[in-house]
Amino acid sequence: MTTLKIHDIESAPEASKPMLDAAVKGFGMLPNLIGVLASSPETLKAYQTLHQLFMDTSFDAEELTVVWQGINVEHDCHYCVPAHTAIAHSMKVDPALTEALRNQEPMPTAKLQALFDTTLIIVRNRGHVSQDELANFYAAGYGEQQVLEIILGLSQKVISNYTNHIGNTPVDTAFAPFAWTKKA
Repeated sequence: MTTLKIHDIESAPEASKPMLDAAVKGFGMLPNLIGVLASSPETLKAYQTLHQLFMDTSFDAEELTVVWQGINVEHDCHYCVPAHTAIAHSMKVDPALTEALRNQEPMPTAKLQALFDTTLIIVRNRGHVSQDELANFYAAGYGEQQVLEIILGLSQKVISNYTNHIGNTPVDTAFAPFAWTKKA
């Protein structure tokens, strides 16, 4: 299995060190994903920037979680599913929603189901979405802005999910209680 180096602040390239310092201040620890991304300061900066931009979208905490976890589970990311479970808890997202996402079960509302379905259509079809599929998304109360915001969230998740697959990033102790494996 492939692995990538997990940097700490001392071993990281100089350009990554301020971002690692900020991660420690924000999380109270240095998440292994951030340590792996530190090998490329540009990729780490892109990931962190995309994360903040996605947080600033029109989506609320539940909707952010639906997009993130929908993609994480679809991509079978052993690291991001537990990490985003912890993040969802810190954002006060209903644990029933988080468990439904982790277990590939129906969403609690029609609107969240439409968001989940559209997110997976975009992921599975690599952005090819039919007019009927868009109409269903819009009928649920979303618009063009949210279609583009799903793509923004997907961009962030491609960086983290693919990095974790290639890097075989170990799940941090803080996220270990939320360990996860995809249902067959």
